[in-house]
Order: sequence, then structure tokens, then C-alpha cells
Amino acid sequence: MHPTEPPFQRIQFYLTAHYDCSYLSDRRARSQVATPTHLIDSRAYSALIRAGFRRSGQFTYRPHCEQCHACVPVRVDVGRFSPSRTQRRCLKRNGHLAARFLPLDFRDEHYALYRAYLGSRHAGGGMDRDGPDQYTQFLLSSNVDSVLVEFRDGDDLVMVSLIDQVDDGVSAVYTFFDPAREQQSLGVYGVLWQIELAKRLELPYLYLGYWIAESRKMAYKKQYPPLEGLVDGRWEVLDA
Repeated sequence: MHPTEPPFQRIQFYLTAHYDCSYLSDRRARSQVATPTHLIDSRAYSALIRAGFRRSGQFTYRPHCEQCHACVPVRVDVGRFSPSRTQRRCLKRNGHLAARFLPLDFRDEHYALYRAYLGSRHAGGGMDRDGPDQYTQFLLSSNVDSVLVEFRDGDDLVMVSLIDQVDDGVSAVYTFFDPAREQQSLGVYGVLWQIELAKRLELPYLYLGYWIAESRKMAYKKQYPPLEGLVDGRWEVLDA
């Protein structure tokens, strides 16, 4: 991607101030942000995703840390992926869940599940205090081809995923689930379900954001080989 090529002639890129890294406690981070947001349509966003950017609400960014290159954009080659025995058990255990595609509308039930998830996973980190406005800006604000997928066990809401579709794949933006169902491995099932979605749509990749070798939070992404990483501007298969 080069900023003088279509569709980037009018998109500008700026660097944020330094801030505390969310994944490596001893590091300071910085991001490169694409702006203005109204010009980042589905075509531009697809090219940005291939260049290692991610989306948070209408904020499209990628890490740009001068002394650290720990964040590696990664994607699953869905055509070559084969689930492990453990993953096949996860698919069988959760195969009864009903998935439904929904527009990006605010629903009290979704927000309550989101708060319960953050309270379990991110207590004390600030996100667990997100109010309806922050939730809406983070998950329900998009200029691209986005959809919510809710998963139900009978009448019970158990998981919600925010997914973007890009030219060559599906991008997993965020997933939250019922923390009381930890033993069901819902996070794993969500990734496996999105891999199958990409296959059904005949798209080659599932983009999973950033993998950080030193972060335990990101270690799970290596469980979906062949995992490709964007290294020195080229997508290549990462070592297992």
C-alpha cells in the first residue's frame, strides 16, 4: 500500500502521542491513524487491513512504535486450516448454538453481556466501566461492511461477535461472551465459526488483529495454523 495510490490520494496518516502499551506493561506505544474517517469506505478499509491496520469504532489504526515491533498483524489461511482434535471437540460441544446476523443496533441484552464480560476479563483496566456511549462508539459505529452475530443457547444469549467483511476475507473485530460459560471455550468456538463463515463466503482469510509473542493474551492466535503474519511488508507463514 502506498498513500499516493487509489483509493488513498485524499486519506492522511498521522501519529498519536505515546501512551502506555495495553499488552506489554513495560512499553510505551504509538499508533498511526488513517483519517478522515468518512473517506475510509469498504474499498479503502480492505486495503488498509491488508497493510496491517485494524478498526476500533471509526478509528482505523496500526501500531507505529519506534523501538518495538512486537505487534504482528496476522490472518488465518482458511483454505489450509484444519482443526485440531481439541478444536473439533469444541465445535461439537457448541454446535447446537444458534447464530443470527444483526445490524449494528444497540440492544440492552448485548450491552449487559458486554459489561459482564469486561467485569470478568478486564476488571480494573478502565474498559469495565464503559457506559452505553463508549460501547456504542466502540462496537456500533462503522463506515464499512460490518455485522453483529449473536449466539444463543435456546433463549439464552451466550456470545456476540462484531465482524467486518473485506475484499479478501473476514476481519474479527471483537467478541464477548458469558463468563459463566468459561468451560465451553466460547472464544475458540467464535474463531472457528468465523473461519467457517469465511469459507462459506469463499473468502481466503480470517484477519485476527495482532499477535504478540510476549503477550499471553495473544498466544491463542497461534492455535489456528497456517497463521500468516505481515513481516517487513510481506505476508508470510509464521513458525508454529
